[in-house]
Amino acid sequence: MTIAKKLGIWIDHSSAHLIEFTSGPIETKIIESDFTHQDRQQTFARSENVMHNKEQHQQSEYYKKVGENMENYNEVILFGPTDAKVELFNMLRANQRYAKIKIDVQQTDKMTERQKQAFVREYFSER
Repeated sequence: MTIAKKLGIWIDHSSAHLIEFTSGPIETKIIESDFTHQDRQQTFARSENVMHNKEQHQQSEYYKKVGENMENYNEVILFGPTDAKVELFNMLRANQRYAKIKIDVQQTDKMTERQKQAFVREYFSER
């Protein structure tokens, strides 16, 4: 029998904090979005349309990178303060590659790193 691998992802539009649920010390891996505030200012000065296209492309790449890190897990909880978790969830559900992963989405406020880790531990301990 294999042990279910569980992952919590606190995500907003600038970074994703991947927190693996383990019985030992919890560590967090951070994935940063490539689209920065500085990029937004520079491209906005040129053209709003160019900025929107660049931002969408980079957000898509960011979500793809987060999704690739989920592939070896059975259960995932997406949580955070923005719509990024829902956007990621919708992208994952549209891809058959993630069909066997149980994914839940939950709204939370901004959190410290310890609060994020405690949330993941509590969420999966109740299951």
